[in-house]
Amino acid sequence: MKTVRSIPFLVFFSYIKCQTLQRSFLDAAMQHINSQNSLEDNLRDATSIMVAQFLQKLAYEEVQTIVKELLPLAEQCKDLKLHESPSECCHQLMTTFLGHICNNQGMAGKHVFYDCCNINNTASHRCFLLHKKDDAAYSDIFHISNPEQICGLDKENRVSVKERYIYEISRKHPFLYGPTILTMSACYKTAVQSCCQEENKTECFQIKLQPIKKYVREISLRHHHLCEIGIKFNHKVAKAVELVLLAKKLPKANLSEIAKLAMDIQSLHQICCEGNSVACVLGRRWLMNYICSKQAVLSSKFAPCCELPEPFRGECIITSENDDTPDLSPLPLSRFTEDPFICKQTPTKQDDSLQEFLYEYSRRHPELAVPVILRVDTVYQNLLGKCCKLENPLECYSHGEEIFQRVVHDSHERVKNLCDLREKLGDSSFHDRLIVLYTKKAPQLSAQELVVFTKNMAAAAFKCCPLNDELQLACMEDSAKLMLGALCRRHETEPINAGVGHCCDDSYAFRKPCFDDLQVDGTYISPPLSCDKVINFKEDLCKAQEQEFQTEKQKFLSHLVKQKPHAAEMKFQSIIVDFAHLVERCCQAEKSEMCFQEEVVLLKFSCISITWKTY
Repeated sequence: MKTVRSIPFLVFFSYIKCQTLQRSFLDAAMQHINSQNSLEDNLRDATSIMVAQFLQKLAYEEVQTIVKELLPLAEQCKDLKLHESPSECCHQLMTTFLGHICNNQGMAGKHVFYDCCNINNTASHRCFLLHKKDDAAYSDIFHISNPEQICGLDKENRVSVKERYIYEISRKHPFLYGPTILTMSACYKTAVQSCCQEENKTECFQIKLQPIKKYVREISLRHHHLCEIGIKFNHKVAKAVELVLLAKKLPKANLSEIAKLAMDIQSLHQICCEGNSVACVLGRRWLMNYICSKQAVLSSKFAPCCELPEPFRGECIITSENDDTPDLSPLPLSRFTEDPFICKQTPTKQDDSLQEFLYEYSRRHPELAVPVILRVDTVYQNLLGKCCKLENPLECYSHGEEIFQRVVHDSHERVKNLCDLREKLGDSSFHDRLIVLYTKKAPQLSAQELVVFTKNMAAAAFKCCPLNDELQLACMEDSAKLMLGALCRRHETEPINAGVGHCCDDSYAFRKPCFDDLQVDGTYISPPLSCDKVINFKEDLCKAQEQEFQTEKQKFLSHLVKQKPHAAEMKFQSIIVDFAHLVERCCQAEKSEMCFQEEVVLLKFSCISITWKTY
């Protein structure tokens, strides 16, 4: 049977498709093997990650001061036995750390934590987590265009380069798991040491560091998304996600092994999402040791990974490709829709049967994204819930397989329609159409927010639509779950509207179809639009890059849609075309500023017509 790559995980080697990153990863792992104090180093660095992720505005030297105070507590956890939980050992570490913040009033004031320090421990911890700001706009001293500065740090102290990188990445990505930061910091350090020996440092950094930066940014989104699932939905949803991923990745493993691993991994996610990086690092170390001890019954793909030290072992296993699918024909899925005694099972037995269905369906469909499989699972559960109330339940649920196929077909069609629209309109007009659609769904978002959100959607379509049908669906579903997850976190922070709230909270599996079907928010009352304010051209626009121009154009479009969401789309498009022609014409004129002042009158007239007329 052919091997299907694990799309829900960012495949470390194949997804990024960069041999340089592979080489950097392996070089860093070999250096780590030769280190005599790797666990001690990891504990110190993990403590640094925890401090920097909670106290994102703290200077590097201040972080290191706190780390020195906490390190004795962290080191007490390094000799865990197999049966001991890292969360129990490290609980005192987190309590001491948060207490340190609250007892240092200057620090609490500096980081706006006063409100977190006056409530009980559990609520206080939750409060601190809510203050984390993802992908904060901190200066990046490790920018690829600054090779001399990076190599200057490297010459001073090679350990410092790694520690400073850990500090910068931790505060920029406060939900990125500690073990991943440790892995990528080692890769970064190895790449820097190599590139600083090269004559053309900038080119070397571009080749070796850009893939690392890309991986960090994308895996951070996934970690934040996993944390959201665990917080927003019940433990059954989080466990179902893990079970699907594992059944796809380890199709030869039996259900009991998969179920145990799913529960262990879910517990580890919770530890990592709580921000205790020391417990996260130790927990993954324990889990990966267990997986490697069981690799004979789990996967044939883990052997090379299990030869590596932590943290590389964990990152390698998580991002390894799916194992080969065994022959499953002797166990057809039809037994879940043909068994006449399903409805007579005890509740416990029925839960076991539902878990078995999810496991069997997942390992038979490694090509499907997690949300699509969860939709099928939800439909099956609802089908049994309806049919088991009838006199002849078998006749009712015997059509289950056809219903499952319709769920997958519907998911395919939604993605196909989106890709057909992109092909018909072209990338620029396709993005404009997304602006119109999502301004109608969520007009409470600012024009800038709508531009950024739809830009990400357009980029996903650009990446996924050229793929074949099977990969196209998985790619778009995978991208959509992350983008919609980010939108839902925005709603959690500052509510958008009831429709968005319903799609975010009602069903994780059906979140994307819910947003697809969301219509105009009829409750939204737009503030009066000042066309003079929205259309305020300056000569600077002529010096803008193409992307800047597109952003301004799309913000203008969003403002118009907010005013008249039911207006004919052709009306919006005609104004946008006029907008583009005006800028082009005036930027070519000898006196651009005067041209803008004269020509913009007509565009403002069109804008006013949108504002006052009903279409």
